[in-house]
Amino acid sequence: MPSPIELETNGARGRRRGQGLDALVDLETRLTTDDHQALRLWLRLLSCTVRIENDVRSRLRQEFETTLPRFDLMAQLERNARGLQMKEISKRLMVSNGNVTGITDQLEKEGLVVRTPDREDRRALMVKLTASGLKKFREIAKQHEEWIVRTFAGLTREEKEGLFALLKKLKCHLENSVRLQTPSANGEKK
Repeated sequence: MPSPIELETNGARGRRRGQGLDALVDLETRLTTDDHQALRLWLRLLSCTVRIENDVRSRLRQEFETTLPRFDLMAQLERNARGLQMKEISKRLMVSNGNVTGITDQLEKEGLVVRTPDREDRRALMVKLTASGLKKFREIAKQHEEWIVRTFAGLTREEKEGLFALLKKLKCHLENSVRLQTPSANGEKK
């Protein structure tokens, strides 16, 4: 099985013409040395993310006959034993309510989740893992963690810590940028 680094954005392996065997075809192939450093960095991050995500999606499908969205939804529920409202799941997964409803319907048919009335808001339903759903999720999560550990095995502990710190700095900058660009109540940017 190819490593995450060998996977393409479409799941196929490819090589860049005129380059050595180590040159992979991916989102970065459109770049030139004249492109802005920020653009090169963006496409490098995106290429790595897509490769890792494709590897995880493939493994989930092959080993557990499930999908990444189903795994992500179950992960949110595992961390919240009381359950979550559909709108909260949607917010946490950054997807539409319709997507969450479809996935929840499937998981409910399989007996992995259950919908119950919210005790605090009678208009809303809570979604929570069943006992078999929790067991199934933990089985998948154990393998998922091993895949991710192997994915980053090429970096030293210090390199992982440094990358983590740099990405935290970027994430904070992005959060501040969004706040500054959000229009205030009077229509002006903050």
